[in-house]
Amino acid sequence: QVQLVESGGGLVQPGGSLRLSCASSGTIFSPNVMGWYRQAPGKQRELVADITSGGTTNYADSVKGRFTISRDNAKNTLYLQMNSLKPEDTAVYYCNIRYIIRSGTYWGQGTQVTVSS
Repeated sequence: QVQLVESGGGLVQPGGSLRLSCASSGTIFSPNVMGWYRQAPGKQRELVADITSGGTTNYADSVKGRFTISRDNAKNTLYLQMNSLKPEDTAVYYCNIRYIIRSGTYWGQGTQVTVSS
């Protein structure tokens, strides 16, 4: 069993920055992919960015050049640096891990990000 706990959300003005963290605990197997997803009110959950245990990254077009995903495997922590935030980035952000060979996917409880003046 894997537990994921997000932190770092909050209220920020347009153009501002936030850094999200996702601390994981439990037994984690490699290879895996860790990612950030978000869900705005009335919309489906969407992928923001993900990163493999080997370090390969992938971003949604809407956040390319503004967001940076990274991970510290020694600390079992995932990060999302969000710069130049826009009101349309407002959503609940969820951390996810999924195994590539084994079956299994786990979600955190989410953290609210609100971009507003």
